[in-house]
Amino acid sequence: MEATKSLTAPKRRFVNPACSICEDEGTVMVTVEMPGVRKEDLEIKIEGNELVILGKRPEPTPEGTYLLRERRSGDFRKTFTLDESIDHEGVDGKLADGVLALTLKVKAAALPRKIAIR
Repeated sequence: MEATKSLTAPKRRFVNPACSICEDEGTVMVTVEMPGVRKEDLEIKIEGNELVILGKRPEPTPEGTYLLRERRSGDFRKTFTLDESIDHEGVDGKLADGVLALTLKVKAAALPRKIAIR
């Protein structure tokens, strides 16, 4: 009897980087830890209502044999669902010291407004 091959591709594994999300008047700030990821190895995109962050950190070549290895290498992936209050055109990003900082603008219509009483 012949062994049959699976018709589905093996599931790709991603490193899930740590992140923080803060909100301030009119903006949402997302910070994601991306140690060892270069700017050219980073991709940020909006697909539908999802913010997708992809990054690659190459496998380091040790000069000897690992005795302990805690740093992960490979592909990073982080996905966030955006609600309708986020302006998809108002996203700005910066990578510095292994931390990706994204600023997302909230649509003006979604901001609280003060109503004057006459």
